[in-house]
Amino acid sequence: MRVCVLGQGYVGLPLALRAAEAGHTVTGYEPDRGRCERLAAGTSYIEDVDSIRLRHVLGSGAYTPSPDPRDLKGFEVAVITVPTPLTDRAPDLSCVREAGAALAAWLEPGATVVLESTTHPGTTRDVLIPLLEEGSGLVAGRDFHVGFSPERIDPGNADWRLENTPKIVAGLTEACLRRVKAFYDSVTEVTVPASGLEEAELAKVFENTYRHVNIALVNELSRMAHTLGVDVWHTLELAATKPFGFTKFLPGPGVGGHCLPIDPVYLSHHVKARHGQTFRLIELAQDINESQPDYVVRRLQDALNRRFRRSVHGARILALGAAYKPDTSDARQSPAVQVVERLRAMGADVTVVDPYLSDGGFQDIPFAAAENARSVADFDAVVLLTPHGAFDLTKVADEAAYVLDTRGAMPLHDNVERL
Repeated sequence: MRVCVLGQGYVGLPLALRAAEAGHTVTGYEPDRGRCERLAAGTSYIEDVDSIRLRHVLGSGAYTPSPDPRDLKGFEVAVITVPTPLTDRAPDLSCVREAGAALAAWLEPGATVVLESTTHPGTTRDVLIPLLEEGSGLVAGRDFHVGFSPERIDPGNADWRLENTPKIVAGLTEACLRRVKAFYDSVTEVTVPASGLEEAELAKVFENTYRHVNIALVNELSRMAHTLGVDVWHTLELAATKPFGFTKFLPGPGVGGHCLPIDPVYLSHHVKARHGQTFRLIELAQDINESQPDYVVRRLQDALNRRFRRSVHGARILALGAAYKPDTSDARQSPAVQVVERLRAMGADVTVVDPYLSDGGFQDIPFAAAENARSVADFDAVVLLTPHGAFDLTKVADEAAYVLDTRGAMPLHDNVERL
């Protein structure tokens, strides 16, 4: 089939290449010309997509990246995988609207359009379909097919990939569902049909809300345990021995990435805007997790005062990791970046080492390559924010004057304190 994937980021690029490998002819539509040039040259900017794999698919002729919306012409299946960020703490569907308008200009009878971008229930029906119908003069469910299939990409996860992660599929009508399912059956091992569009949309935001709330719970627990003088990490290990009714979550410096800091807000904002009701657990979890970087800074400040009788101002601090999760370069909404920003605002001399972000910077924070950093012993304190596998944490623990381990990943030493 002639497939177009709109958006060539963490979600769209793996899907486009997988579809090409499955025998489809794929156009990867990406308005960012710089990204398209890199893709066309066979250079991947996504860790989960190897450049060798990209070059192989390019060489087969089955995949073509393009910034030109005219290359959408003639599609049989189009999948929208564009960002859905927050703007002024409110859902921003502008990219979805732009993608819908671009597709409407080339929509032909019998074609299928699927939204994968995470959003609140009702977006496919109330936002995307009217755009497609208005721009094409066709009727959804009669002249063309529409569906929703939430993305479940987990950057850096080598075990659960696009092809072996169960894929929820939904359609406006039964005929739409059959078309959507048929496409995803060709690129994934398991598809899970939903009874309706809104149920599938809600399932996605609830998946991330579940994680968001539970992370907030253990973050709050870690604060209370510290106050009580109780080892929260050992407590969680003990609780995890229960074989039923418990899922282990761990504390950290906050939440990051596109999903957790954003997707639950889509749900709570939608419920409040449409029905005037407050999703209290989401708002409370958001408050706890957003304040976690400040808590990390306070713990570091207290440790410097208690151990060395010095303030954060002027202290030499080594921050290990800036991405929001280990072994990726994804620094979107990263709490590690927020911790560094706060420390620098207090006058600390912070060196950030991240092997995945060492060239260039992010949000005006310069990163030092690991080989250019000073000796660990030269710093007043080390704060472990993202435990990349490249870090020799045993060596850090042996050499550092003090370490604040926000992830529970360091060997236990007298100079190492866990969050």
